[in-house]
Amino acid sequence: MSSSNTYNIAIVGATGAVGQKMLETLEDRNFPVNQLKLLSSSRSAGTKAKYKGETIVVEEATPESFEGVDIALFSAGGSVSKSLAPEAVKRGALVIDNTSAYRMAEGVPLVVPEVNEADIKDHQGIIANPNCSTIQMVAALEPVRKSLGLSRVIVSTYQAVSGAGNEAAEELRAQSQSFLNGEELEANLLPVKGDEKHYPIAFNALPQIDMFQENGYTFEEMKMINETKKIMHLPELSVAATCVRLPFFTSHAESVYIEVEKQGASVEDVKHLLANAPGIVLEDDPSTQTYPTPLSAAEKRDVFVGRIRKDLDQENGFHLWVVSDNLLKGAAWNSVQIAERVVANGWL
Repeated sequence: MSSSNTYNIAIVGATGAVGQKMLETLEDRNFPVNQLKLLSSSRSAGTKAKYKGETIVVEEATPESFEGVDIALFSAGGSVSKSLAPEAVKRGALVIDNTSAYRMAEGVPLVVPEVNEADIKDHQGIIANPNCSTIQMVAALEPVRKSLGLSRVIVSTYQAVSGAGNEAAEELRAQSQSFLNGEELEANLLPVKGDEKHYPIAFNALPQIDMFQENGYTFEEMKMINETKKIMHLPELSVAATCVRLPFFTSHAESVYIEVEKQGASVEDVKHLLANAPGIVLEDDPSTQTYPTPLSAAEKRDVFVGRIRKDLDQENGFHLWVVSDNLLKGAAWNSVQIAERVVANGWL
């Protein structure tokens, strides 16, 4: 084990889009790292990465990799988490998992620190990081729920291709070039790599993220629905989601319709709550065309909210526009933030 005020950290999936952001975020936050292990599949082992000016060679992740590790940040796909997270826990590591493997598992806290930090202390070795689109939405809704109550949420997402990994971002680049050259567009990855059909994402909109379920919703939509209820401890909350992939690289945007329980709440009330909430930046002034966009939110850790307005027919209904960097608050930063809270509160 590491010394009392520094920690041995492992990143699993260190060469992926999120793994690289985890590395950057640990450095940016000056996290108290004693030793850092970068782990990946055998395919990526041997790759080199920089941390605080030091070169670290990426190793293949095996059960033995976790000997002496205090905190393991996982972002290498659900099957890797399923097989290696229990091995890490067995060896005394706390796992913060950025896949869907454990999110809905009984006894595993699903955490967005601004919303349900206290759930962290009930961990049994694994803490789950929610889906990127869920994280930014619940972070924006929690201050409203706390003061005004919340009975209904309807969300439509506009999601960046980096949410589907580095390969998808490369495919968007290649297709955009082909489109501009008047060439045929080759599609091999989206909407879902493992599904039967693939559509071009360049200059397109794909109303499918992840596989369709029997109820007609996609797995991504069901993740948003179920995770929101779990994180907010509101099993009865009405939630509906439509998730759409759009041809930009970073940051997810969401159009969110909510109904609050308190009668007589105003747009000013909602703006005031969000302007004073942790991790939220209010960018909302129609008179100067001020609102967040995916480009303006990129490379920033906060969740940005704008376009707050009252529904014209429903007295207690409001519309919000929510934008955040999906690789940072939606993944790497939320994971490191959980680790920071664990360390600060002595919840290891």
